[in-house]
Amino acid sequence: MSEPETWATYLAQHEARHLDELVTFLRIPSVSALPTHRADVETAATWVADRLRSAGVPDVEIIPTGGHPLVYGRWHVADDRPTALIYAHYDVQPPDPLDLWESPPFAPVIRDGRLYARGAADDKAGLVIAITAVEALARAQGGPPINLVFFFEGEEEIGSPNLPPLVRAERERLACDAVVSADGSMYGPDTPSLTVSTKGLAGCQVDLRTADTDLHSGEYGAAVPNAVQAMAQLAASFHTPEGRVAVAGFYDRVRELPAEERAEIAAVPFDEAAFLQGTGATALWGEPGYSPLERRWARPTLDLNGLWGGFQGAGSKTVTPCEAHVKITCRLVPDQEPAEIVALLERHVAEHCPPGAQATVTPLPGAARPFAIRRDNPALLAAASVLRELFAKEPLVTRSGGTLPVAEIFQRELGADMVFFAWSMPDCNAHAPNEWFRLEDFERGRRAYCAYLTALAG
Repeated sequence: MSEPETWATYLAQHEARHLDELVTFLRIPSVSALPTHRADVETAATWVADRLRSAGVPDVEIIPTGGHPLVYGRWHVADDRPTALIYAHYDVQPPDPLDLWESPPFAPVIRDGRLYARGAADDKAGLVIAITAVEALARAQGGPPINLVFFFEGEEEIGSPNLPPLVRAERERLACDAVVSADGSMYGPDTPSLTVSTKGLAGCQVDLRTADTDLHSGEYGAAVPNAVQAMAQLAASFHTPEGRVAVAGFYDRVRELPAEERAEIAAVPFDEAAFLQGTGATALWGEPGYSPLERRWARPTLDLNGLWGGFQGAGSKTVTPCEAHVKITCRLVPDQEPAEIVALLERHVAEHCPPGAQATVTPLPGAARPFAIRRDNPALLAAASVLRELFAKEPLVTRSGGTLPVAEIFQRELGADMVFFAWSMPDCNAHAPNEWFRLEDFERGRRAYCAYLTALAG
C-alpha cells in the first residue's frame, strides 16, 4: 500500500469522529419509497453534499431529477490521470415491521461490535467510508491520486427510475475510466471477494377473470370456472415439477456456463446445512443440473412473488371467486432482455390460460439488464491486488443474485465497468429489521479505499 503512515495515521486519529458522523447520518430517515419522508431524503442529500465539501471536494452540486435529488461531486487532479466514478446511494428502505427491531431503526446503537440502524449496511456506511477515505488522502497528500466523480443517488431503493435519462444527459460530466461501487458486500467476515456480475430484472402482474362477480359456491361452483383454481393451474405451469422454468424461449439467450466459471463458483465455500438453517427452509429447490450457488448467481430464475384472489378474511365465505392475480419477477443473466422476457411470459399466459378464464399481463416497473465485468479489467485487477494485500489471502470471485440497475446503465452509457468495493456482510439484515454494519469493516474499509484509489493511479 502507498504511504500507509500518512493517510493511515489520519484515519486512525479521526476514526471516532468519522463514526460519529455516520451515526448522525443514520439518524436521518431518508426513506425514498414513502412520500411522507420526502423532506428527510432532501435533508440527507444536503448532508452528503456538505460532507463532500468538508472532505475537500471542490465541485459539489445537488442535481434535481424529477424525483429525489442526485448529489454530484467532481475533483479534477490532472488531465493525464485516470478518472474513477464513485457510486453509492443515500436513500434507505422503510423500517417496517417496527415491532421486530430491538432498538429504534433511526436511533443508531452499537452492540457487540456492530452498528444497528436502518441504512447502516445498505448503504450509508459504504458512502461515508468512501468520503472519509478521500478526505484522508486529501489531508495527507493535498488531494486524491486520481480524478474523481461522485454519484450519490436517492432513488436506489425504488429502482432508480430517474437515473437512466440523467446519466444519458450528463454523460460528459460523468465520463470516467471505471466505476467504483460503495454499495454491495464481501462474501463473509474476513473473506475478501470480488463481485463480477449482477442479475437483471423483469416482472409482470397477471390478472385473471372468469365472471362478472363472485358467485354463490353452492349454486354456481359446479357449473362455472373458479378464478382462484384457474390461477393456481396457470401459476403451476411456469415451472416443471423439477424446478426448471417452463416458459417457451426463456433460456434461448442464456449463455451456458463455461467449465472455468463453474470451477470458479465451485471454489467458493458453501455450507448447504448452514444455508438452510439460516433460511428456515428444509430442502433446496431449483433448476436441475446446477449447484445452489450456480442457480443463485449464474442461472435465470422466475419467482411467484404473490398470489391472491377470492375471500381471505377470518371465518368462511362460500363463494366462487371471479378474479385472481399473481405477481412474477424474473432475475436475468447475460444476454437476456427484460422486454423480451415479459413478452414470453405474456405468450405463455395466453397459451396456458385455462378454459373459461381471461388473463391480462401488465409489466411491472424496475426492469433492468444484467451486468458482468471481464476478469482482465484493470480496475478489477487493482481491487484484487489491494484485497490480497489487506487480507493476506486470495479474494474469492463471486456473483450477485440481486440487481443493481445502475451497473449496466453506466456500462452502456459511459462505457465504464463497475467494480464492487463494498464492505457489508451478506447476513447484515439489509431491508429487514435490525440491520447492522461491523465496526471492524468501517475501519478496514476506509483504509482499503485509500489503498485502492492509490492503486488506480498506477
